[in-house]
Formats: sequence, C-alpha cells, structure tokens
Amino acid sequence: MSATRPAMMDRVFEASAETLPPAYPFALWAELVRHVPQLAGDESVGVLPLRTAESGADLLLPRRAKLVLRLPQNLMQAAAALSGASLDIAGSTLRLGISQPRQMQPHPTLHARLVTGADDEVAFMEEMRASLSAMGIEAGLICGRSASLVQAGRALTGYSLVVHDLRPEASLRLQSAGMGEGRHFGCGIFVPYKVISGLT
Repeated sequence: MSATRPAMMDRVFEASAETLPPAYPFALWAELVRHVPQLAGDESVGVLPLRTAESGADLLLPRRAKLVLRLPQNLMQAAAALSGASLDIAGSTLRLGISQPRQMQPHPTLHARLVTGADDEVAFMEEMRASLSAMGIEAGLICGRSASLVQAGRALTGYSLVVHDLRPEASLRLQSAGMGEGRHFGCGIFVPYKVISGLT
C-alpha cells in the first residue's frame, strides 16, 4: 500500500440528534446495516466514535457534528445512500445529512478512544506492541485510561491508546487497519492526535 493511496477512505456525514444513550454504538451499527446491508459483510468497516458531551444519563451531540465511516473503496458509493436517513438509536433519532468522501492523511501521532485487549495494563501493552510488530510498524505507545462499552451483556473493554513517532506510510497503514476488535462499534480506530506533550 502506498502512502498516497490508502486502501481505506472516510465518508463524512453531517449528523444531528438531541441526545444519544451511552451505549449508542451498538444500535448505531444495527441501523447502518439495516439501511446499507453490504456493510455487514466486511469486518474492515469502521464507525468512528461520535464527539459527544455527557448530559445526565445521556450524551449530547454538538452542533455541526459529523458521523464518519471508515470504508474500503468498494463500499464508498453504497454508503452514500445513508445521506438523508433517520436512524433509530435506542429511541433517539440520529439524522444524517449530506456526505463527502475524505482521504486519510498521514499524521505522526494517532489516538484511539478504546482499543480492546487485556484488562491488565502491562499485558495490554504487550498485546499492542505485538500487533504493531505484526503490521511492520515501529512507533511509541502511550496507554491511557481503561475504557469499556457495555450493553445488555455485551462488553468491549480495553484502554485508550496513543501511538506516536509514526512514519507517514505506517500512519496510513494503522489508520486503515486499526487494532483490536469492535471496529463496527468505534473500537480500535485511530485518528490524528495533534497536541501531545511530555514525550521523550
């Protein structure tokens, strides 16, 4: 894979909702598949976590929010059909507006909100180093807080993770492939992390 043509691309939708439940990713994925069944057959499809703010028991979606799907090239057109859709997210309505394709850009520092793995931090970091090595990626790792996504007996657990000192080609490879399980629910998907201090 070349640095200028990654295998995956993002499709970015305008999105609006009043509130969403904390475990919204499960219902969101079910609705995306209901509207575009082709998504279900590809494990590489990723749904980036929405930027939200806590409001009591629910989550608030800011104005000008975006829903971003990370997709292989052959699903980009099918996903465009989601424009204008109203998604039922466990009783809340998420409305999708127009969408645009967006090519990923190489950044030396990437961040994922939740990467699934071992509950123990030391074991988790060993897993992550092994995963990077398997992808042929050399980079630094910073483990963040433990994180989980739980609903009705389903649980995805791990930690937030920063990967830094990435070369351009490796950055695109990591953004395309991700790490761990649960890409459909926003896990293991890396995005640029532009401000980080204290690295040695």
